Amino acid sequence: MVGVVIGSGIFRTPTTIAQHLGDPYLILGLWLAAGLIALAGALTFAELAAMLPRSGGIYVFLREGFGPCPAFVFGWTYMLITKPAAAGGIAIIFAEHFNKLTGLTWDEQALTCVALFFLTLINVLGVRGSTRFAIVLTGLKYAAILGVIALGLYATIRGLIDPALLPAGSAGGLHSVESPTSLFKAIVPVMAAIMWTYDGWSDVGAIAGEVKNPEKNLPRVYLFGTLSVIGLYMLANFVYLWHIPLPTMAETKTVAPLLLEMLVGPIGATVVTVIIIASTLGSSHASVMTGARVTFAQARDGLLFRFLGTIHPRYETPAVALWVQFALSCTAVLLLKDFSSLADSFVFTMWIFYGMGAIALFVLRAKHVHHERPFRVPGYPVVPGIFVLASVAMTVLSIQDNPRTTLMWIGVLLAGVPVYYGWKRLFPAAA
Repeated sequence: MVGVVIGSGIFRTPTTIAQHLGDPYLILGLWLAAGLIALAGALTFAELAAMLPRSGGIYVFLREGFGPCPAFVFGWTYMLITKPAAAGGIAIIFAEHFNKLTGLTWDEQALTCVALFFLTLINVLGVRGSTRFAIVLTGLKYAAILGVIALGLYATIRGLIDPALLPAGSAGGLHSVESPTSLFKAIVPVMAAIMWTYDGWSDVGAIAGEVKNPEKNLPRVYLFGTLSVIGLYMLANFVYLWHIPLPTMAETKTVAPLLLEMLVGPIGATVVTVIIIASTLGSSHASVMTGARVTFAQARDGLLFRFLGTIHPRYETPAVALWVQFALSCTAVLLLKDFSSLADSFVFTMWIFYGMGAIALFVLRAKHVHHERPFRVPGYPVVPGIFVLASVAMTVLSIQDNPRTTLMWIGVLLAGVPVYYGWKRLFPAAA
């Protein structure tokens, strides 16, 4: 879970925020608020996943709560847009920084597709090896980011003791500047960027059917995984904002290289580039690992072509679904081309289904009163209610901010409804 959450966002998002806001305390407050929203969602999905420990995640929640049509529409969108855009968006950051580190000028789109090919191959060759690979990359990047934070906190403490000990160029405090835009105009791009950085907490549900003792382990993963990411992100942003003036932050592409260069010299930028490469590679790998399980689960239910639910006879992995996802991810990279376009399409479509998944909890509590629930959301119905309201707010504000693009994605979602009924007509027994 932590592997798929921590990608490139913690390095790139602070720059986006600095281009819109000038109050560091407000920025930290928004990071915390977004983290608490993610935690509310994680607790909500923890109850659903422990109650329904089957591979597929949100697809399973929607199918059990609302029936096959909404579940089909989610799976249709997830397979064609959401997961290809997410995997491609993260991997393209890997390609950018790989060229930067090596000094090469390889085509970034082609390099992204090569990386996705090898990550898909690792996942096809077995879930245990894939999991070990994920754990290694996650451990490395988590430790590396903690190292950056530790250096920043050490410099902060020295500066508090004696301002003369502050690194050259350090702001030495949380200094406010005039905001480039109003809060009303800034809230959508800022919250979209922050929520993208937190996104991934829901993906663990996609492999619920392959988790040992899911009734106990899945709630722990949702809770402690989300809390650990919130803590890491709050510390990282405090260090960034303490040392780097917001106008300077707004002008750079990624903030961590600037911080490390300030703290340890020119080698710092190279170190952070390596961290970003490992981080985005690990996040892309985890995204590939979880994404294909939704397509696989939908195909096994007869709501997609049966061949997509094929299990490899030797490696016991959803090999066909993985390779189809790879092809669609490369298509997304070639069509949308840049990180921003890929991320925007992913964030908008997913928040609609996050909200529906949380509503499914209310439906299932009403429909299946006596169903065994190994885990119950603390603070029900307030906690899942807050998450539903946040999902609605993110969707509405995104439409107001960019109606042309968001309405196009809504059209894709709605197209899934006639496709479902066409599918039901062609394959009535399966549907």
